Amino acid sequence: MTGTPVDVVLIGRNEGARLIAALASVQGQARQVVYVDSGSTDDSVTEARKSGATVVALDMSIPFTAARARNAGFDALDDPQIVQFLDGDCSLVPGYLDAARAHLEAHPELGMVTGWRAEIHPEASAYNLLCDWEWHRPAGQILACGGDMMVRAEAWAGIGGMNPQVIAAEDDEVCTRLRKAGWQLERLPLRMTRHDAAMRSFGQWWRRAVRTGHGFAQVGHLHPEYFRTERRRVLVFGLILPLLFVIGLFATLLLSLAVLALYVVSHLRSIRGLRGDGLSRRDAGKLAVLLTLSKFPNLLGMAKFHARRLSGADMRIIEYK
Repeated sequence: MTGTPVDVVLIGRNEGARLIAALASVQGQARQVVYVDSGSTDDSVTEARKSGATVVALDMSIPFTAARARNAGFDALDDPQIVQFLDGDCSLVPGYLDAARAHLEAHPELGMVTGWRAEIHPEASAYNLLCDWEWHRPAGQILACGGDMMVRAEAWAGIGGMNPQVIAAEDDEVCTRLRKAGWQLERLPLRMTRHDAAMRSFGQWWRRAVRTGHGFAQVGHLHPEYFRTERRRVLVFGLILPLLFVIGLFATLLLSLAVLALYVVSHLRSIRGLRGDGLSRRDAGKLAVLLTLSKFPNLLGMAKFHARRLSGADMRIIEYK
């Protein structure tokens, strides 16, 4: 590796074989590798030490968040300059680290770059396939990205890292503050990581969607301009239209039928958009159903955030695996 040294911060909890693969994928590519463990009960810490990584064990008496873990990893680095953050269920694609570092060095206006994440087993379930579709966004200047990101240490330190109170969409929140601090963000047209969502059940997908809604509400509370469209859609399709449907059952069935028609139109528009992204008709149909249903767990997640906020309760993570 030539140029500015790149350090890697890996975070995880009970990732098992996924963590072993993640550690192997960064061997020889980074100056320093720090693994932050959040209370694993498997062999994660042993495997990380075996690979030569510096291990940081979070104090689990304090509510865990991925944001807190990434901050701890960054703080454990010795004189960081460029840092690649990586989740423990992701493996780095060979060649990406050098390409991303070179691009970041060549563009001083950039505070962060990212690439394309892909699911290892998109065929295993509709839920994995949905993740794979979500990960593949257009390259170019962006507003935010997922947790796999390469940042300038100067930019990260300048905004104080991630907000440890944000339990979901913490990556969107930190990206928002980076942009407000004057940095530009870019997604490169390069394969970056391979991710294993390992979602096989409806219950896992539901919990993940609840967490997403929590993120919409919490980040939207901190930055009202962000996730505005997403929050509006959740309120319309997860709350307002269902209420109108019920009212129609007692007032006029035409109202209930009109509500059903709106859901059908939304479903068909989702299918058209997914087909435009290259999905088969069968896969587009399955994912469109999940996108429509997601508004209900999203609404629960939004309500959970506001209930916690108003009661002063801890912002605890919502795990799906």
